Amino acid sequence: MLKIYHVPGTRSVRPIWLAYELDLEFEIVPIDFSSAYRDSLEWRSISPAGKVPALTDGDIAMFESGAMVEVILDRYGEGRLRPKKGTAESAEYLQWSWFAEATLSRPLGFMRTMKLANAIKQGKEEVGAIAADGEKKARSALEAVEQGLADRDYLLASGFTAADIMTGYSLDLLSHLYALDESYPKTAAYLSRLRARHACEKALIT
Repeated sequence: MLKIYHVPGTRSVRPIWLAYELDLEFEIVPIDFSSAYRDSLEWRSISPAGKVPALTDGDIAMFESGAMVEVILDRYGEGRLRPKKGTAESAEYLQWSWFAEATLSRPLGFMRTMKLANAIKQGKEEVGAIAADGEKKARSALEAVEQGLADRDYLLASGFTAADIMTGYSLDLLSHLYALDESYPKTAAYLSRLRARHACEKALIT
């Protein structure tokens, strides 16, 4: 049976959201997010990198959320929530899916880590410069989303896909640092549409 090892608010939201969208039968396994447990032999036997989420499904064991999304679609999607592979729209789908993690999420993690790690070791001026660089990257990524939504409700013209799940999670995280106000009206409306989806609501409160 499909199992997703989960900590609320982490990237496990992505595969859980997708499983709800596909109306799958699956098990959510709550995980102790303490560093002691994440470093334990028990957890490392499930997730060698110590990361959350992890997924098991028969002969498959994984620990990367974006890859989980693709594998769930391969196994259970039946053509849903993803364009046909090899098409121009599939290329756009993959671009947004990778963008969500490699570009949109990256400044958030960078800023959080650097703020905490350097607040004691470095002067306020240097910490401020690091934070400003992270904010610049985040706003550049948000502008890309804003442009991508110029003439549509979702990232692809054909409608909602798993790329919106990937991106929606990252936007939800960023929204706690940056107000998605008049500077990004289409992105703010897009995030509201995503949060209003029943599957997203369930995943965010799980």
